[in-house]
Amino acid sequence: MFSKIGTINWMSTGIWKIVMGQNAVAPKRCRGRPQIRPDDETLHLLVEAAAAEFRDKGYAATTMGNVAQRAGISTKTMYRLIPAKADLFQKVIADRTGRFMLKVDPSELDRYELADAVEHFLVAFGALALDSETIAMLRLVISERDRCPELAATFNDVAVAQTTKAMTQWLERQRDRGLLKFDDPVATVSALRGMMVMDLQRTAMIGLSPPPSPEEIKSRARICAKLFLDGCRA
Repeated sequence: MFSKIGTINWMSTGIWKIVMGQNAVAPKRCRGRPQIRPDDETLHLLVEAAAAEFRDKGYAATTMGNVAQRAGISTKTMYRLIPAKADLFQKVIADRTGRFMLKVDPSELDRYELADAVEHFLVAFGALALDSETIAMLRLVISERDRCPELAATFNDVAVAQTTKAMTQWLERQRDRGLLKFDDPVATVSALRGMMVMDLQRTAMIGLSPPPSPEEIKSRARICAKLFLDGCRA
């Protein structure tokens, strides 16, 4: 009897020690390292926050600290990615222009017949030039041209020159293929751009009308494409 009881007590004590030992050495849950956001995602947040700050406060009144706070990013990270406010403005303009460039990739446009390709091209340009954000940036450039003349140069170099170059190269390619005829490609692009957006952009900038809707931009592009091709078709 005693031996059985002793055995039971010993076993109970042993089990108790094992259980307590397991509890004593149970590993703590590892929290792990905080997830690191990729730089391209962080840059996107900064660009969107900067665009909103520029629109709400103007360029001169916008600070890098306010942009970082609005984006929810530390100033240390922001300065690592974008060292100055001028670079931030350039990134905002380049971001909008880059979207246009993706939509008018020549390999994409070559899938369309000429009339449809021109219309697609003009829709993409109209969506860029008549977007409320673009109009806000144009207002900013004009309103602060005396204090910050470099803004106009940046806007021209990054937005106007780049979109003009893309449109000119595409039209020249169509001319080389024998589909269009014109003498001065830059003047031709200038006329086509003006026909597509000039009056709509101007009335939106001075507050006489809101920016046109996507449907209105598409209708305008169809009209402009027809007028253009009737005058330039080889």
